[in-house]
Amino acid sequence: MIVEALPKLALKGKVSDVEWQQRVDLAACYRLVADMGWGDLIYTHLSLRIPDTDTYLVNAFGVAFDEVTASNLVKVDLDGNILDDTPFDINPAGFTIHSAIHEARPDAHCVIHLHTNETIAVATQKDGLKPLSQYSMFSLPSLSYHSYEGLAVNDAERKRLQRDLGDTNHMLLVNHGGLTLGPSVGDAFMRFYDMQRACEVQLMLQAAGQDVVAVPQSIQDNIFAQAKVVHSGATGGQKAWPSLLRKAWRLDPSFMG
Repeated sequence: MIVEALPKLALKGKVSDVEWQQRVDLAACYRLVADMGWGDLIYTHLSLRIPDTDTYLVNAFGVAFDEVTASNLVKVDLDGNILDDTPFDINPAGFTIHSAIHEARPDAHCVIHLHTNETIAVATQKDGLKPLSQYSMFSLPSLSYHSYEGLAVNDAERKRLQRDLGDTNHMLLVNHGGLTLGPSVGDAFMRFYDMQRACEVQLMLQAAGQDVVAVPQSIQDNIFAQAKVVHSGATGGQKAWPSLLRKAWRLDPSFMG
C-alpha cells in the first residue's frame, strides 16, 4: 500500500511577520476544530483576512484539518484566485460563503463555517435555537438564519446570504450547519464554541422529553451587553486564545510548520 505524503512547505521567513502569525493562528484553529470533533473530513472552511490587505487564508482542498499547517494554508483574493506559490488548490464552492461574508463585513477578519451534527439539527428545527442555556445567551442576541439553497455554488446566493447575515456574528444555516465570525481567530472560535454547546444542550433537553425552563425575556434583553464583556475584546476570545494555542501545541506542534 502506497500512502501519498503531503508536500511540505516552509514559509516562515518568506512572508511578513504579521502574515506568519495569522497563519499560525488559523492553522491552530483547524487543529482545535479537529480535536473537538467538529470537522467534516476535508470539507468546510475557516478563513482569515491578513490585516491591512484584501487577501485571505483558507485551507487547501484535500488536506484534513489535522494536517493543516501555517505553511500549507493557501492565500487567495475575494474571487478565490490563489496568490502565492503553492502546489495546493482550494475548493471554490467552499470559499463562496466565506468570500461573500468577507466582502460584506470588513469586521469579519475570521469566518468559521462547520457542519456539526448539532448545529445542523438545531438550524433545521422550526423554532431554531431556543433560550434554554447560558450558552444560548451568547448567540441569541446576534443570531441570524439562512435558508438552504443547495450547494453553495450559485453566485446569486451571495447577496441573499449577506442580507440574511446583516450585522450578526452567529448564523445557523438551515439543513446545513453553523457559522460564526469575529475580529480575530479567538473571537470567532469562542463564538462557535458557545453556539455549538447551546445546540448540544438544547438537543439533550429535547431528548430527555421533560418540561424545560426557558431563560426569561428580561434576562435575554440584557444579555448582549454582558456577553460583550465575556467573549469579545481583551476579556473574551482574545483572552482565551493564548491558552487555546498552548493546547494546539500540546496536541501536535507541527501546525506551526
